[in-house]
Amino acid sequence: MASFSPRVFKGHVSLYLLFASVMVGLSLLFAACGGGGTSSSVATPTAKASIAAPKDLITAGTLTVGSDTTYPPQEYVDPASGDAVGFDVDLITAMAQRMGLKTVVKKANFDTIIDDLNAKRYDVVISAITINPQRQQKAELVPYFNAGQSLLVEKGNPEKISSVEDLCGKTVGVQDGTVELDTLNATNKDCHAKGKPAIKMTVLTDQTEVIQLLVNKRVMATFQDSPVTDYYLKQNAAQFEVAGSIIKQALEGIAVRKGDTSMLNAIQASLQAVKADGTYNSLFTKWQLNPVQKVTVIDRRDVSFA
Repeated sequence: MASFSPRVFKGHVSLYLLFASVMVGLSLLFAACGGGGTSSSVATPTAKASIAAPKDLITAGTLTVGSDTTYPPQEYVDPASGDAVGFDVDLITAMAQRMGLKTVVKKANFDTIIDDLNAKRYDVVISAITINPQRQQKAELVPYFNAGQSLLVEKGNPEKISSVEDLCGKTVGVQDGTVELDTLNATNKDCHAKGKPAIKMTVLTDQTEVIQLLVNKRVMATFQDSPVTDYYLKQNAAQFEVAGSIIKQALEGIAVRKGDTSMLNAIQASLQAVKADGTYNSLFTKWQLNPVQKVTVIDRRDVSFA
């Protein structure tokens, strides 16, 4: 699920489009990075291949990756090149290099991304997918990132929102298919039980369009993964602020089809390799991510739920 100079920051380039009007700047940004279709990014292997490539790839010599490229800083489209970029993209590219593979990233719809993986449209999926029991029933999820859920509001927080419980009767933007939508639906039940008005949700498929709702003051808040909230805040602290604290910290996983043992073993081994050689840590520095979002667990069998 932006920032200034259409998603080209976070360790990439300096903010080259500083507009006199913040609103104009953001409008140009969102116009540049929204949209559908397929966004492909091909990387040639540079690191030494040390791990056996998985079998039955869609294209020989290539790891075809599904990702919802509207979710900075983890995955988004660089408007200058049209390529997918971000922490997740760099990570899966480095992992593919350890298998002697190049990488092609294809834009996916987050709401159907695991179903599309199972339909063999992709070899693997990396897209800030929070691991939960429902998703674990549909795919193997290898932990690689740790994130929570947080609210972004207008600077000054005029509605005095400090938690999701404060959203009863308020307008909120959220991306479809996300755990944040699940949280809002559960909160809505509490609103009803307490005799309060329902949350007025605008649910969109593109995270950048969700943020645009806040820019245009069509919602009072947006609800998304905490790294995304941090990302937008860093790009425009004069217009946005975080409301309340991060909730529901959880692991995110790289999705592999159930039964695809060759791919699962290769993903776990290559993730371990990039962690061991320092690549994983260097990507956190490059994308200015909070170190608390690093994970030590990479075996999906070690992920449990109360």
